[in-house]
Amino acid sequence: MTRLKTRIAELIAAAGPIPVNHYMALCLFDPLDGYYTTREPFGAAGDFVTAPEISQMFGELIAVWLYEAWLATGRPMPVTIAEIGPGRGTLMKDMLRTLSRLDPALTAGASFAMIETSPRLADVQRQTLAATPSAIGWHESIDTLPQTPLFIVGNELFDAVPIRQFVRAGTGWRERMIGIDDADELHFFAGAGSVDPRLLPDDAEDAPQGAIIEVAPARAALMASIAERLAGLGGAGLFLDYGYLQPGIGDTLQALRKHDHDDVLANPGEADLTAHVDFAALATIVRAHGLDAHLSTQGEFLVEMGLLERAGQLGANANEAAREKIAGEVERLAGPQAMGDLFKVLAILPAGIAVPPFATAD
Repeated sequence: MTRLKTRIAELIAAAGPIPVNHYMALCLFDPLDGYYTTREPFGAAGDFVTAPEISQMFGELIAVWLYEAWLATGRPMPVTIAEIGPGRGTLMKDMLRTLSRLDPALTAGASFAMIETSPRLADVQRQTLAATPSAIGWHESIDTLPQTPLFIVGNELFDAVPIRQFVRAGTGWRERMIGIDDADELHFFAGAGSVDPRLLPDDAEDAPQGAIIEVAPARAALMASIAERLAGLGGAGLFLDYGYLQPGIGDTLQALRKHDHDDVLANPGEADLTAHVDFAALATIVRAHGLDAHLSTQGEFLVEMGLLERAGQLGANANEAAREKIAGEVERLAGPQAMGDLFKVLAILPAGIAVPPFATAD
């Protein structure tokens, strides 16, 4: 039993069962034993590999999009270019290299920011970015960023924001809780809390007993704060994550450990807990702030941004083994059986501003 699992069991024994969002927050962010506060989860030696770690092309194409968004909004200066939930800092490193080639004056005049709540990961990011000539500031939230137009990117950010789950029990929906069974093990059960019917998907009435829906108020609050900032001071945003474009019913809570799926309740603090992102819900919040929200799959976005052409450039003077490696990276990033369809993209722009590959009519 992990140390955090013992503490969670003691908490439940003393205070009663806890909801899924409380459990998820403890597993990921507990100051003593949380997953993100105690380890570096990224890369081959960690528990999962993110797109920036797969290929430099990912960060390069995102930088191109942010640059195009900056141009389309009138080249505001001063300006802040930020990443929220920046992992090891690889994405920002690739973005900075690309932006400095596209427009040295922009990289010289812009403020660059990393929004990170984990001191451990912030240290890793500082090491990754140590050689970059750009000055970079670290922040725990967007609230302390400079009061300038903001161009912000987040990759695999929202999947780690805790969710609430509700289970069909009887004629209604009850909050899914975590308690202790007769064998002193953690287990799921339907608690007493009910869900606001307005939050239910359209087909909720037809759901069978035991069906699960997911509601993400913390994600909604985070997106609302970002949208409010962009609506007030200008800028644009790009968010990539795995999830779905239409809301529905189903349990997407999962644990990843050593590049494989794990039991969600088995190893608290030692496995990454994530849940699929409802992109339609995030887009609704963005539009409520008077901004345009555009949705696509990651595969569509990267290919239309020039992934194949960039791969050709990188492979032009490479040997056969290197070309095969690049082709494999393209497939992982954009292939429909890999990240291409599973991962979605949300682009946020001021109303009426068009930035390829998105049209203003989306």
